[in-house]
Amino acid sequence: MNRSLKESGDFTELITNNFVKNGGSTLANYERKEYDSQSISSLKGADRVRKRPAVIFGSDGLEGCEHTFIEILANSVDEFIAGYGKQINVTVFNDRSIQVEDFGRGVPLDWNEKEQRYNWELVYCELYAGGKYNNDSNGAYEMSQGLNGLGACATQYASEFMEVTAYSKGTKYSIAFKAGYPVGELKKEPCAKTRTGTVQRWKPDREVFTDVNIPRSYFHDVMKLQSVVNGGLKLVLKWQEQNGSFETEEFYYENGLRDYVNELVGVDYITEPVFYSAERTGRDREDQTDYKLKMEFAFCFSNNVKLMQYFHNAAHLEHGGSPEKACRSAFLYAIDKYMKDNGKYKAKESKITFSDIEECLVFISNSFSSRTSYENQTKKAIQNEFITSAMTDYLKRCLEIYFIENPQCAEKIVNQVLINKRSREQSESIRTNTKKRLTTTLDVNNNVEKFVNCRSRDPLKTELYIVEGDSALSSCVLARDSDFQAIIPVRGKTLNCLKSTFEKILANEIITDLLKIIGCGIEIKGKGMKDQQTYDREKLRWSKIILCTDADEDGYQIRALLLAMLFKLLPSLVREGIVYIAETPLYEIKTKDETYFAYNEKEKAEILAKIGNAKYQINRSKGLGENDPDMMSRTTMHPSTRRLLQIKMEDEAKTIQMFDILMGDRVEPRKVYIEKYGAKFLPMADY
Repeated sequence: MNRSLKESGDFTELITNNFVKNGGSTLANYERKEYDSQSISSLKGADRVRKRPAVIFGSDGLEGCEHTFIEILANSVDEFIAGYGKQINVTVFNDRSIQVEDFGRGVPLDWNEKEQRYNWELVYCELYAGGKYNNDSNGAYEMSQGLNGLGACATQYASEFMEVTAYSKGTKYSIAFKAGYPVGELKKEPCAKTRTGTVQRWKPDREVFTDVNIPRSYFHDVMKLQSVVNGGLKLVLKWQEQNGSFETEEFYYENGLRDYVNELVGVDYITEPVFYSAERTGRDREDQTDYKLKMEFAFCFSNNVKLMQYFHNAAHLEHGGSPEKACRSAFLYAIDKYMKDNGKYKAKESKITFSDIEECLVFISNSFSSRTSYENQTKKAIQNEFITSAMTDYLKRCLEIYFIENPQCAEKIVNQVLINKRSREQSESIRTNTKKRLTTTLDVNNNVEKFVNCRSRDPLKTELYIVEGDSALSSCVLARDSDFQAIIPVRGKTLNCLKSTFEKILANEIITDLLKIIGCGIEIKGKGMKDQQTYDREKLRWSKIILCTDADEDGYQIRALLLAMLFKLLPSLVREGIVYIAETPLYEIKTKDETYFAYNEKEKAEILAKIGNAKYQINRSKGLGENDPDMMSRTTMHPSTRRLLQIKMEDEAKTIQMFDILMGDRVEPRKVYIEKYGAKFLPMADY
């Protein structure tokens, strides 16, 4: 926009004229469009899904594509729930087509006298058509995942091709579709009367979904959970590799939730798993009819496993809804009541929250009902008022009885919940105090002792040198580029943060000074903290954090302690490669014409071989404080001549393990490691 035009007042005139010209629009190039009786149109047939897949599947990306599998699998699972077929086979071919085979009654495909149409049309070409609308009146399905009559048709519409084969009462029925439309007529031929079930193969269409490459892990996770909530159902996954061979995986939990929870927790629990089941009848509103509810729960308490999962009519409720509300309400009520009744709270102590409970809770809910109100077609949450109240009341009563009958378990549970609560409150207090300590405005005149700042404030250029002691500070200050290099010394050995609590760490002045200067806070992790971290990457003031210590035992130890501090408090900076080690020379070797620096014994030998018979003088480095500024600049500070080692975590799990072994608070693993591997490091020692 022309600034002078705006300032002159002509800008206002331009906008006003344009507004009037375009019937109220402020857009200069706006073209008026007619909106009349001919502007309304409707999508028909397969276009209802192919052009708007997210309406049915929740997404037009991979998540929506994955949901096509859920829809077809759910129909097969519904047959098992109804009492037909005990096995479902899923095959994923290398062309990314998917096949689901069940051994139920076989989906009806033949002529429907009542509707005067073929059932294959109703099931696969008509939205809102199916056999699951009459659950309350002795229909074909009393309880099922599929209730809306959308899944099979929508999947067919969204597929490059779909082939359906049904076996029922001695007849084999076959029909095929392509891009939402039938290919040929319904085929019928005789088959063995013992053969029943449905085989459906389809290939999600890349023209409908942006991504159709469903990973194997997704099939694994979905099928495993379906076998959990449908005890006695065997699911078989066959995955075709590119060479044509198949890998097979089976999922089977004979006792459903019971076997699953035992698998999850094993023998490492606070309290043993317990199981409850019940049936109820009720209604969501007074003016509605009653419907049936079956529910089962499994729970235990553990310090190693934390999990809450909810299922309804065999669908995994990722967003919970009614069963989640019941779980939260019942457990919070029962545990809080027990603690009040038994004097577990201290005077004026705040009440527990559900977050304190869920830190050690393993809870699986599985329910079935003849009427279900899902949030939408993706079935990730239910919102039935009757189901919420029935589950809540039943769980409350179960927990009250459980606490009475199992006083020792009750004590273990409430003691652990109190530990979680107090840990959360302590962490929140640490977070608050940390913010207060670390949010001090930093400037040249700040009270961080002996910190020498640089002139630049550009975090893409600035470097922070953390050096060993005041003598090293003096040498580095004289050798640095004051435009972008800042320096802070550490006094003595810093605290081992891997052995210390946050309270002790933040009481250490050396560490808090370093954190103030780094500027981005710390990453606090612990029970109750969740997203309440003080870390703010945008406030990092440095492109590089460089650890600069003497090349001796004390220097290496200080370096290790500083690395441990950064690893515990600011691991993201380590992951990003912000942290460096400045290599410092062990030897200065001078000849008449040249000065060489050797950083280890090998380099020293190579330099001496290069010099040959020429006279030389060799000096052993006594520490950074003994080096003259020119030497410090050449070897440690100047970007073109210094040696920096970037700290990286190529294997984060192994890095964590090694930090724990070598610097953690457990002595025995360290002793074992030294005994096993100590000899390997002897050649590296400086004699």
